Amino acid sequence: LNNFKTVRLVFFFLITTLVLIPTKYVQADDSERAVVKIVNFSQMPDWTEPWKFSRVYPSAGSGFIIEGNRIMTNAHVVSWSRQLMVFRHQDPKPYQARIEYIGHDCDLAVLKVDDPAFFEGIKGLSIGTLPKVRSTVTAYGYPAGGQQISYTRGVISRIESQTYSHIVNRSFLTIQSDAALNPGNSGGPAIQDGSVVGVSFQGNPDLENAGFFIPPEVINHFLTDIEDGVYHGFPDSGLSIVSLHNPAFREYLKLNTDSGARIDRIFHPFPESQKLLKDNDVLLDINGYAVGSDGMIAYEGNRVENSVVFDKFQHGEKVPLKILRDGKVEAIDLPVFVNAEDRISGNQYDQPPPYLIIGGLVFTELSSDYIRAMRRSKRSVHADSYYEIIFRNVKDEATARAKPIVLSSKLNHPDNIDFNISLGGILTELNGLPIQSMQSLKKASENPLGNFHQFKFNQYQLEAIHIEAAKAINDLIMEEYNIPAINRLN
Repeated sequence: LNNFKTVRLVFFFLITTLVLIPTKYVQADDSERAVVKIVNFSQMPDWTEPWKFSRVYPSAGSGFIIEGNRIMTNAHVVSWSRQLMVFRHQDPKPYQARIEYIGHDCDLAVLKVDDPAFFEGIKGLSIGTLPKVRSTVTAYGYPAGGQQISYTRGVISRIESQTYSHIVNRSFLTIQSDAALNPGNSGGPAIQDGSVVGVSFQGNPDLENAGFFIPPEVINHFLTDIEDGVYHGFPDSGLSIVSLHNPAFREYLKLNTDSGARIDRIFHPFPESQKLLKDNDVLLDINGYAVGSDGMIAYEGNRVENSVVFDKFQHGEKVPLKILRDGKVEAIDLPVFVNAEDRISGNQYDQPPPYLIIGGLVFTELSSDYIRAMRRSKRSVHADSYYEIIFRNVKDEATARAKPIVLSSKLNHPDNIDFNISLGGILTELNGLPIQSMQSLKKASENPLGNFHQFKFNQYQLEAIHIEAAKAINDLIMEEYNIPAINRLN
């Protein structure tokens, strides 16, 4: 019994001692120290009243240090920035940062911090390779504006092309995982074996437990692009490639293999593609990747869109293709270029919307941002504006306006009160001159027809305002509506 009491006392002493021993602090590793918190004080323009801006408001995101004492993050984390502050791991001191390069198409950005103290003792993270499906990754970041770094682990469930929501009209390779990602995680790294294999950037409200990363292929393309000091963007082939399963059509095209997809259309404006390729050419191979009858390719163990191969090339480079035309295989080196002509169908950044006011009529460029702002304010949008946005890429050069101009808003005055044009209507002519951009609008406004400005909207609606009345209205509304200038043409 005494021995039993002694054992109990010794055991109690050991347990008490272990409890009282302070737990050793686990030192942060290189990956943790390289992850930073970003606070963006941003201000967005008002697309329906383009001389206005929203209030300045803060938002938080994440980033990570890479070689060259630079910070990588998402473009959407730092867009419309008035001021950027960054914070080191477990350091309350704010450091001011600035955007060095930004790619809105691929939702990536590189920041610089001029104070060298920010980078002391931190080793930049390296970019790894595309992770395998079913492997695990750890996402680092500062979700929900928290002060402490957060870690979530997940399994890579799928690799495929998806629309990048920051720009809306571009799709690139994407990594899907069940790692929990929340607002604030954006821009943080996904780490596997000590290397970055993705950048957290978006979710999908229609899916449960699904977060998405920008893969190394897209990251490396962006970093290579900026090496010359200019970001050009991801080039485009200008090709619409559709599946070719119909055995009769395959026979008609003299295709005797199981692979190959059909070139259905060559979009405007890709003159090199239009010169080298034709509708109904069969695309067999892109830079060594065989194209299946569904238009897909096998890439790193995944079945993905053929555009992934084009995305590996830089602006102005040539992509080796093999096509079938009239039953013969031909080799073609296709130059690819960044397409700026469809800019209006994507979200707009960096430059506030241009505008010009004529007699209280506010004109601006048509864009998806403008349409979205109109819908948020519960105002209807003219059908022609939707058509111009949605079907722009299938128009030819003669019918696609460079930068369509719309009637954004009307500042009422007795002399324009009966101007019976609905907001969002596309201005096609002013004073007999075709309107293709804000510059052509300004030129036309300086050349009135006699004593009137004559407007033509949507090819058929006509209206007019007296020149002297327009001048008087402009002077009055600038004061009444606190408008800083009668135009901003960028």
